Amino acid sequence: MLFTRWTPCSNGRTGTASTERQTFANARPYDGPVGHVAREGMGAHSAKHLGGVRIIVTGGGTGGHTYPALTTIRELRAQFAGTGVHAEFLWVGVASGLEAKICRQEHIPFKAITTGKLRRSPSPRELAKNVADAFRIPMGVLQAFGIVLRVRPDAVLSTGGYVCVPIGVAAWVLRRPLVMHEQTSTVGLANRILALLATRVLLSHEASIEHLPARARRRVVVTGNPIRPEVLAGDPARGRASYGTDAQSPLVLVTGGATGALQVNDLVAGILPDVLPYCHMLHQSGEYGFARARDAATGLPLALAVRYRVMDYIHDELPDVLAAADVVVCRSGASTTAELTGLGKAAILIPLVPTGGDEQRRTARYLAEVGAARILTGADATPDRLRDELLALLKNPEERNAMAARARIHGRPDAAGRVAEEIIGALGRRALPAARLAVRPERKAPIGRHPKHR
Repeated sequence: MLFTRWTPCSNGRTGTASTERQTFANARPYDGPVGHVAREGMGAHSAKHLGGVRIIVTGGGTGGHTYPALTTIRELRAQFAGTGVHAEFLWVGVASGLEAKICRQEHIPFKAITTGKLRRSPSPRELAKNVADAFRIPMGVLQAFGIVLRVRPDAVLSTGGYVCVPIGVAAWVLRRPLVMHEQTSTVGLANRILALLATRVLLSHEASIEHLPARARRRVVVTGNPIRPEVLAGDPARGRASYGTDAQSPLVLVTGGATGALQVNDLVAGILPDVLPYCHMLHQSGEYGFARARDAATGLPLALAVRYRVMDYIHDELPDVLAAADVVVCRSGASTTAELTGLGKAAILIPLVPTGGDEQRRTARYLAEVGAARILTGADATPDRLRDELLALLKNPEERNAMAARARIHGRPDAAGRVAEEIIGALGRRALPAARLAVRPERKAPIGRHPKHR
């Protein structure tokens, strides 16, 4: 691979570049702003020679870890734009993880490392995997130290997943600022370890503080979970027009995520004749649940069938559909609940059980306790209970609107900006004077810092 070596001009700015064949293990082409020459990899020169900052991002494996990191990168680029600060990013993850695919799509330099996962299940199969991974972990740690030494980042952002630990430890040992972000109401094992080392510990929920080691709590900032800006910019009129629903009846959006959820699909199939007289329903069933959901509608009278639309996947119209929805029936993953509260949506949450740390059920239960959602779980997750809860909201617009307002109170639509500002604040003396220009001027004090930990 070609690696660009920069030769400083006499005025100290970046000058001509000479290229030589070097390997920078799978780093992908830099996608910088107009005026910067594309180059492969990130060299060992300090940020002041590049007129900007270098940030390593690590995290992934699932969308819950990956998309908040991607949203934060976009927000940082937006805040740096026009300030004279040029930000470079290198994402460190697992070659088979979602993060590798996202980096290819977004043209973000990516470096894969070898690492392992500690599984706490007592099953012999899981224990055998732990033994195999025990040999991978030291290799990943060595790779992580090599990356941090070579890149010399001004800051490291960790968003969770076992791939974060080697990079986080390397950043701490090599005295690079480490900013850790946790998306769930619980705190995963990797982030509980990194919280002890992090310069700043960013949380999505105040309830997460109790899950942290005591000596990490003084560095806590409650920022919320970054939400993709396009989700917040939906057009409700366009959302209804996309699927031919009128503006008179409430719109119910049912989704189990991009791949669908068999439990959610089955519950909805049993209530269609009872609820469709009171609403229009748009159902994202997932590819594998599409045929079954479509079959569930075949016996409906025509007057009701026209009120029900099933899709295997909702593409670019999703922000508009979310904006139009009066009630959402869905899982309670971290990103989903961040979007629902950020938008202020009444919701019936059907958590996926089990999940790591039982985080979906904990999140759904918390939102239900504060009146921001209804929860169906365990023995309560039946078609009869879903029908009763949904009809109560459809027949009572005052209660529906009150639930939406309570959800909005707990939302943090500006979470991406808050996370970006905390990273900027951790960048250090070399980058901070220029980087401060990127912080929104109306924010005078640290935002979201829990009052007990200021």
